[in-house]
Amino acid sequence: MVDIVDTENKAAAPAEAAPRRPMPRWAITLISICVMLGLWEIFGRQVNPVFGSYPSAIAVASWELLISGDLGTAMVQSLQPFLLGYFLAIVFGVPMGLIIGRFRWAEAAFGIYVTAGYAMPLVALVPLLVLWLGLGFAVKAAVIFLMCIFPIAINTWLGVKVVPKTLIEVGHAFVAPNSVILRRIVLPATLPYIMAGVKLSVGRGVVAMVIAEFFTAISGLGGIIINSANNFDTARMFVPIIVLMVLATLLNALVGRIERWVAPWQVEIASRD
Repeated sequence: MVDIVDTENKAAAPAEAAPRRPMPRWAITLISICVMLGLWEIFGRQVNPVFGSYPSAIAVASWELLISGDLGTAMVQSLQPFLLGYFLAIVFGVPMGLIIGRFRWAEAAFGIYVTAGYAMPLVALVPLLVLWLGLGFAVKAAVIFLMCIFPIAINTWLGVKVVPKTLIEVGHAFVAPNSVILRRIVLPATLPYIMAGVKLSVGRGVVAMVIAEFFTAISGLGGIIINSANNFDTARMFVPIIVLMVLATLLNALVGRIERWVAPWQVEIASRD
């Protein structure tokens, strides 16, 4: 009889010691958003509508902009130069960072310009870009390109510098040319840094898009912000701001998905609880 009781106790012990399942990330994020919106709604109603707004009023303004078609038109006008400038920044920024990080002569010759370009006050150059490219699509794409390329290039450059020397020595041992070492060894090892730079450039690209629309032809989402602010319509002004925040968040999530697809080993190495 004692043996049966001991056996039952031993079988029940692992079940009692089983760890509790952690709350899913999406649930934590959803709770955080709901709490933030609730507090904003409560305290936002206490503020003069000229100086602030609250979620329900912003939702009404969003619906009005959506029904009128102004929001859709503005998003198309903003996304076209953003996507072009962002894409070109990736196309040119990644090879630039790989070359500067891999070859000592390139780092000595061009590294200083990339570092200086990252710290450059781009807003001060917008009037000059307007003189060169006009007020239309080209200048907006150029501003976004210049704001996005340097974070991508610097992160790629840093990633190349931390590639283990033993991996490159293996390539030399197999008499691989520099182009093969760069493509087959350095590039895969640098992918996490490249994707981090691409994520960082999303936020800078969104900021550049709004700056370009403020200083050039007033159109797109930036145009709605300017016109609403001039009319003291705070709720309407918040609509494109929130749209831009959501857009940046979705683009970051998309880049994260792409990173897991192109560098699945990184997820296994850098697993988090």
